[in-house]
Amino acid sequence: MAEIRHTSNPGAVRVGVVFPQTEIGADRSAIEEYAFAVQELGFKHILAYDHVLGADPQVHSPWRGPYDIDTTFHEPLVLFGFLSALTNLELVSGIIILPQRQSALLAKQAAEVDLLCGGHLRLGVGLGWNPVEYQALGKSFSNRGARISEQVELMRALWTQRSVTFQGRFEQVSGAGICPAPIQRPIPIWFGAMSEPALRRAGSIADGWFPRMPPGPELQRSLAHLHQGAKAAGRDPKSIGIEGRITLHPSDPGSVVQQALQWRQLEASHLCLSTMGLGLRAPQEHVALLAQASQALQDAGVM
Repeated sequence: MAEIRHTSNPGAVRVGVVFPQTEIGADRSAIEEYAFAVQELGFKHILAYDHVLGADPQVHSPWRGPYDIDTTFHEPLVLFGFLSALTNLELVSGIIILPQRQSALLAKQAAEVDLLCGGHLRLGVGLGWNPVEYQALGKSFSNRGARISEQVELMRALWTQRSVTFQGRFEQVSGAGICPAPIQRPIPIWFGAMSEPALRRAGSIADGWFPRMPPGPELQRSLAHLHQGAKAAGRDPKSIGIEGRITLHPSDPGSVVQQALQWRQLEASHLCLSTMGLGLRAPQEHVALLAQASQALQDAGVM
């Protein structure tokens, strides 16, 4: 397993931001200005969501997904190639929908991003929820849970071995390898698990986990399943990084400190601040809210 990066200050956690995929638009200069501002404010990483395609609600009716054909999504790995030339931020996918992608190709792309960004890639992966994407990409939606463990095993082999021969149930490679290799060998793989089987799987093979719920009873139940998976695999549950997510509230800027302290009590290794879904109309508004939160967290000694 890749080593989890912990901050040298025991009172602080590594705090990053959620790239506002659905609201930042298609202006290259806006993305550039946003990335510069995030780094200047002292944040450590940018996390980007992944969707290759959006479904047309008129064709797939009734459509109940949170995103559709008109929702903006920049492709994370291409975006990270751009950002690696602009900043020294850690680049985090949260998450790449792994089973709808070709494992060897994703391993190659991730290796290249890791090289370009100086070894600061954290590859978050998960199962996804949208069968429309899976169909378009030629992958089965029904067996995605069964395939992801094998994909992770293969990618780690490709990142750490010069020549790989791999004969699995779903993946086959015969005497082939990636060149150039990534700086991190292997690149850290984090999971975005939600269900009990996915949480146990994450506990057994992931370097870290992205919870999608706040501190509370649901999180404690999920952590129990994660730890069960770790112990069954002979791993120390505390070796698994945890990245808490906090949605900022413009009307209550102080709440970010309270939530961050709750995550710190749970020994989260990372935090990520989200400004999506708040009705912000311009990238500058996202940055202004992040600036307010950054100052509050620094004043509290959390960041």
